[in-house]
Amino acid sequence: MNMRQNKTSSIERVRQQAELLGLSIDILELPQSTRTADEAATACKCEVGQIVKSMIFERSDNGTLVLILVSGAHNADMAHLKDYFGCKLQRADPKKIREETGFAIGGISPLGHLNPIPTFVDKTLLSFEIVWAAAGKPNAVFSVAPTLLVQAIGATQIDV
Repeated sequence: MNMRQNKTSSIERVRQQAELLGLSIDILELPQSTRTADEAATACKCEVGQIVKSMIFERSDNGTLVLILVSGAHNADMAHLKDYFGCKLQRADPKKIREETGFAIGGISPLGHLNPIPTFVDKTLLSFEIVWAAAGKPNAVFSVAPTLLVQAIGATQIDV
């Protein structure tokens, strides 16, 4: 969904796309930061593994961005991801992330991006009944069944 012409807030973009995708979510704006997985788990009163880390990388072969949704309990294995993608992935420039997705680091949602971005999900997130993801700002989150999220956004399941 290209949302470039939409001048709404980042949280509202997440809310609108969730509705368009048929996801029923309630976005919570919390008084404390949820920028890190540990902060988010504390704020959401859940396990760190239930936190969805939205990690955006740039492909070394063509410069395009990819979004990898990683369990808060894991780190991405960059050697494994290089083998999977057939090229090196590097951390994307925060300015490029903001331009392409409309989100600042710490508030990157799995949905509501300004431009479509290929999305991949850590298979271990699917072992939880509910996961918590950023909703457009560092202190905004929503909970969702991971299977419903993956289906709605068309994410590819991978080992990270």
